[in-house]
Amino acid sequence: MLCLVDRKQSQHIAYRDLVLRLNKPLTTTWCCLTEAMYLAYKRGGWVAQKQLGKMLLNNDLFIYEVKQQDSVRILELMERYHDRPMDLADATLVLAAENLGYRQILTTDSDFLFYLIHDADSFDVINPL
Repeated sequence: MLCLVDRKQSQHIAYRDLVLRLNKPLTTTWCCLTEAMYLAYKRGGWVAQKQLGKMLLNNDLFIYEVKQQDSVRILELMERYHDRPMDLADATLVLAAENLGYRQILTTDSDFLFYLIHDADSFDVINPL
């Protein structure tokens, strides 16, 4: 998400243009949005955070709700990929993909080349470059 609002990132234009062409909301989790807001503040202050917030207000982001019972699967994923290591935000995205039936992911995080959906299927990492 951060490269969508951080004009200093080399991939900014390519990712922004791809999202505009997709013309549908991106799915994320609160963990990922929290992480993106933190990084946005570090790189661009309130202005960058406000741009991310506008994506949420404009319904450009759909927030997949992680439930209490999902904790078991999240911890299983984090244990399985502890050597990378997998953080909580990444685990919630894998969980969302498993529960929503998604394979495509728009990310600059190369770990998603290794993570598996339902411990079997690879992600289709969209690369607009």
